[in-house]
Amino acid sequence: MKILSRSVVQTLSIGRRIALKLLGGEVILLSGALGAGKTVLAKGIAKGLGINPLKVISPTFVLLRIHKGKYFLQHFDLYRLKTPQDILSLGFDEYLYSDAITLIEWPQRLKFLLPKEFLKIKLLPKGEQQRSLQFVAKGKRYKQLLGKISEDIRN
Repeated sequence: MKILSRSVVQTLSIGRRIALKLLGGEVILLSGALGAGKTVLAKGIAKGLGINPLKVISPTFVLLRIHKGKYFLQHFDLYRLKTPQDILSLGFDEYLYSDAITLIEWPQRLKFLLPKEFLKIKLLPKGEQQRSLQFVAKGKRYKQLLGKISEDIRN
């Protein structure tokens, strides 16, 4: 599925609408270049979970920030991760397989540690304000989730 966001406000709204479909335990991968809007989408998801979006900032220097809302939101930013082994000492697997919502920016840095099932959202700039959001679901649970998100966003 692909959708076009025409503004920061619309990207926030898309994130909020995604959050309303989450049941807990989901892993969402956010990919795209620097400045593509990954953290903006994360703020929208946080808002949909009842978390103040102003508290959601890129966790680049600490790898992980945890926020409490309807569900816990675990927000990883792996931009500065040098090797996948560097994150193993954090107990990364325990975060992935919890009841929290897990957002991972720069998921390609995980390589072999990526979970087998997830929802991936790739953000691509299409001008100063516009972003193309490309959704890919891996696994039955995430294909069902993507169907619900698609139905909601397209209406």
